[in-house]
Amino acid sequence: HAPNSLLSSPGSWALRKPDCHHDGKQTSWKCGFVRTIIQHPCLRHDPKGPGKARMLKKIQICLCFFFVSGILYEISLLSGCFFSYMPMSKHFLTLEQVLNLGKSIIFLETTERLEPPPLVSCSVESAARIYQDRPIILFMKGLMNNTALDLNSSYAAFSLLSSMKNVFIFPLQMETVFQGTPLLQWYNQVVPEQEKNWVHVSSDASRLALIWKYGGIYMDTDVISIRPIPEESFLAAQKSQFSSNGIFGFPAHHKFIWDCMENFVLKYNGNIWGNQGPFLMTRMLKAICNLTDFKGTEDHSCQNISFLNPQRFYPIPYPAWGRYYKVWDKSPNFNHSYALHLWNFMNHNRKAVVAGSNTLAEKLYKAYCPTTYEDLIQNAELRDFTRSENAV
Repeated sequence: HAPNSLLSSPGSWALRKPDCHHDGKQTSWKCGFVRTIIQHPCLRHDPKGPGKARMLKKIQICLCFFFVSGILYEISLLSGCFFSYMPMSKHFLTLEQVLNLGKSIIFLETTERLEPPPLVSCSVESAARIYQDRPIILFMKGLMNNTALDLNSSYAAFSLLSSMKNVFIFPLQMETVFQGTPLLQWYNQVVPEQEKNWVHVSSDASRLALIWKYGGIYMDTDVISIRPIPEESFLAAQKSQFSSNGIFGFPAHHKFIWDCMENFVLKYNGNIWGNQGPFLMTRMLKAICNLTDFKGTEDHSCQNISFLNPQRFYPIPYPAWGRYYKVWDKSPNFNHSYALHLWNFMNHNRKAVVAGSNTLAEKLYKAYCPTTYEDLIQNAELRDFTRSENAV
């Protein structure tokens, strides 16, 4: 009377009926990948058969239960449950291992600075909160080794970001990044010291190479995520018929990104700001698509690439960037947006979020990167106030 199966779902491990023979030969039980052989006469000819059968049935069910539980536990460690680990465990992973997890959210810091400012921290934290099942990677050119930063770093932002379970910080090694792409030859020939826009040009190149190799989403470090992006292959319209390169996403080895890298080298002009950035994306998109104006909040699509409405990331256009640092009578709801680009390149006067200012930016920090707001803004101002009081 043994059951036909213990687990009835497809691909599960089954407990099957014994092969009972009248000649007294062995009975065979199968459970998962283990075959247990129980030597006994056929139960039908044993005077104690019913009791023995029940006992054997219980033993086999217990063994199967523990075996299946062990297998499922091992599988869970290799699946999405990876991000349920304690923060320290992630530091055993190499860059390749993290990138090969797939669908990374990638940020780049191509200056030499080692302390991410609050806006960078907010961008990374907000992405980590919105995309909890995906690796969030911050590449930093200033790092000179191959290991993630220690949690005990003297930089407050590093400690904050490193403690987040799905955030990884790695050095940006451009020569390695450009290996196997059309950009390597360009990189070996260019002289960074003679490039007036090198920080931006090197970032434009690096983001293309990383997304082509590994796939995922690239975001500028002044983008605050507010809800998941549902698209896999997309460009972000900054305005009608003009594409940004501040945020985009593609699967690995997508032809559009390869073509962009080839055009990057062919049309390279480091003296024109954006020539390898938004202007590159726009001219490549126009080469394959008939772009038209956006009439409302609809998205456009061409050759399986979504060209997302400016409302998705740029509801406040760059000429009005200062509105993020003003007090609004009624804050906008951004119902049509996936993320918000704060136009830090335009912020030459270095406007910053100030605790208690009630600006739109402060409200965004509180809602989407509360740890950054508390640790890097509120606590920093409290420390500054305490030092001033002590000095007096």
